[in-house]
Amino acid sequence: MSKVQIRQVGVDEGEQRLDRWLKRQFPQITQGLIEKACRKGEIRVDGARVQASTRVQGGQSVRIPPLPESEAAPVARTPRLAESDAEMIRAAVIWKDQHIIALNKPPGLPSQGGSGQGARHVDGLSPALMFDYKERPVLVHRLDKDTSGVLLLARTPRVARRLAEAFRHRATRKIYWALVAGVPTPAKGTIKYGLVKAGGRGAGEKMRCIHPAEVDQTEGAKRAVTDFAVLERLGGRAAWMALSPITGRTHQLRAHMAEIGHPIIGDGKYGGSAQENLGDGWGAGIGGEVSRKLHLHARSLRLEHPVTGAMLSFTAPLPEHMAQSWKLFGWQPGDVPEDPFEDEA
Repeated sequence: MSKVQIRQVGVDEGEQRLDRWLKRQFPQITQGLIEKACRKGEIRVDGARVQASTRVQGGQSVRIPPLPESEAAPVARTPRLAESDAEMIRAAVIWKDQHIIALNKPPGLPSQGGSGQGARHVDGLSPALMFDYKERPVLVHRLDKDTSGVLLLARTPRVARRLAEAFRHRATRKIYWALVAGVPTPAKGTIKYGLVKAGGRGAGEKMRCIHPAEVDQTEGAKRAVTDFAVLERLGGRAAWMALSPITGRTHQLRAHMAEIGHPIIGDGKYGGSAQENLGDGWGAGIGGEVSRKLHLHARSLRLEHPVTGAMLSFTAPLPEHMAQSWKLFGWQPGDVPEDPFEDEA
């Protein structure tokens, strides 16, 4: 990287050390380089000097100096966007104004990059969303790679900070739709299991649920709260769920639904084998013509506009594989309330 850039810390990336956050963004940089750049004031957070051990918070802006390219590819440069990718990400725009861009993120497209992923993620494709602006828009929150739906980008740093604050202080209303194995009982309720990294070889970002009474005594555990409601059911085999994450933890919805015995269909990470009978469900697959892709979609997002103060409400159509499942079951999106939790809210 041959120039200074500013990157935004995602809402769900906060509360981690700066050096660890940087290494996830730039796997080629060393600990020594980070510490030296911090000592020289070349790396700053919200304009302030920091140490490698400083903990970053969601919504903060990190100034990053020119960094060396990966040793494995010393002559590599940021690739030009393929026109097909640029057209794809522009087609995903469902709303924009001078301050915000709302996407319907396709399933399979990461929100941000990692080692070996190149530029084919929302953050890497954001130059195609500059339109008439000089700077590319920045992500203010994330969706898992295989989760589709509403995703916001801010077109200026000031708006990014305000949106990040709104997400951090839960001044937003997010509704996800999911297809889960079995039918939860009761049909409406709240899940309050805490979450902690599972750890162990090959676990990656997988999270483990912790009983609410044990969260404070479990190192690294964070409280997590999810409201759920059954919208429709396929006998006792599967249910169309509305899920509202009150907190925003990594893999929260997937881990919570699996913990109560109703994993999200297509979730190989948390659902186990499709042959397992978890609760009254059928593992993470129900067979037949239903796709094995993850059936989790960020259906709607409601929040106050960070500049005008107007209430915004974004709704994303179902991705193709979920639309096919809904058609198979005879379910119609217009037959259910967009926010079944409205009375509680």
